[in-house]
Amino acid sequence: MKLTSYTYPIPNLFWIEKLCRWADLHFDFFAYTNGNEHQYPEGSFATKFYAGNRQLTEEELWSDYAGFKKVGIIGYDFKNRLEKLKSKNPAFLELPELCFFTPTFTLDFDVKNIHSEIELTKEFWKEVEDIILPKKSITRCDIQPQITRKRYLETVKTIQDHIIEGNTYESNFCQAYSGSFESWDPIAAYFKLNSLSPMPFSTLFKAKSQWLISASPERFLKRAGNRLIAQPIKGTIKRGANETEDKVNRETLAKSEKEQAENLMITDLMRNDLSKVSMIGSVQVRELFGIYPFPRVFQMISTIASELKPQGNFSEIIQATFPMGSMTGAPKIRTMEIIEELESFKRGWFSGSFGVIEENGDFDFSVIIRSIIADLEVKKLYFGVGSAITFDANPAQEYDECELKAKAILEVLSGK
Repeated sequence: MKLTSYTYPIPNLFWIEKLCRWADLHFDFFAYTNGNEHQYPEGSFATKFYAGNRQLTEEELWSDYAGFKKVGIIGYDFKNRLEKLKSKNPAFLELPELCFFTPTFTLDFDVKNIHSEIELTKEFWKEVEDIILPKKSITRCDIQPQITRKRYLETVKTIQDHIIEGNTYESNFCQAYSGSFESWDPIAAYFKLNSLSPMPFSTLFKAKSQWLISASPERFLKRAGNRLIAQPIKGTIKRGANETEDKVNRETLAKSEKEQAENLMITDLMRNDLSKVSMIGSVQVRELFGIYPFPRVFQMISTIASELKPQGNFSEIIQATFPMGSMTGAPKIRTMEIIEELESFKRGWFSGSFGVIEENGDFDFSVIIRSIIADLEVKKLYFGVGSAITFDANPAQEYDECELKAKAILEVLSGK
């Protein structure tokens, strides 16, 4: 891994937003990631900025000998290339299943400083500083839920019938909201969402006219040397209005047999997935049912780690583990078929994964949830939200959980 050679103080509070707007003018692709200083098990995203103009071919993405960074998205519907599955539901946007670029410009941030492998010129500093931030940004968009509450409740009952019949044990059923606009500011939307909901895997990603604005709390998969780490989230409860209520809610989640059962099923699924590419006997649950605080919710997170087989590569790891079990259910393949039958939309980038692959093959990928996906050319956006449906799930409570997860995004899109 290259060591950074140049360090500069961050000029002001708004400089990073100016940097993103500068990059939007000069690059077809860029990404900004921010871990928001979360004390997350195995660490959160580093606070970094990447920009470039060259989209990678699939051959370059899967190559283990590229020797350069790769930044981008694996869409949920890439599943169809890994298994005999299909995605026939209507798509809100035509999104590439694989969308990666290689950055020619990378910056690394700590609390006060910018680190760069190249010397930043006076022209660069002036161009960024001269960017004028809009006094009033347009983040409002009229959106509509794609299914009614009544249909949602009926669908949950249908999934529970599948569970009784033994077709699935747990299904992550998702609904979507969509809208269109004449003008919409994805950069402003990102910074607003991050202020409302600062998450450990916060991401702003541009791919030409298409954007991801993500406040994800969840890691899909991380590689550090020969070590693999998966961290499925299953189990959610709102934060309390005061310290006493907060403590009660945390304990309620921690002791919930229902939430533990959901989490355990996906933890077992991820253990099985990791075992396909890991040394025999190396897959271990490092933490089961950990409770972690976020701005609006507590989440139950389990951490599974393993030792990668010698010569194990990125392509084999994705083949074994994608999509992540937390967004499908168990058993994975049959449950994905049920999801396809019952959901009303093609997921696209939603519930796929965003990440960065380093030159040495290490990588870190998030789960694309709590995220807005937009296309400025066709002037449309959407987001999805879901929860795990089990036999003892209460349909009305599951609907309320979806509304809780959607709240921050709805506040951004309300434009208030």
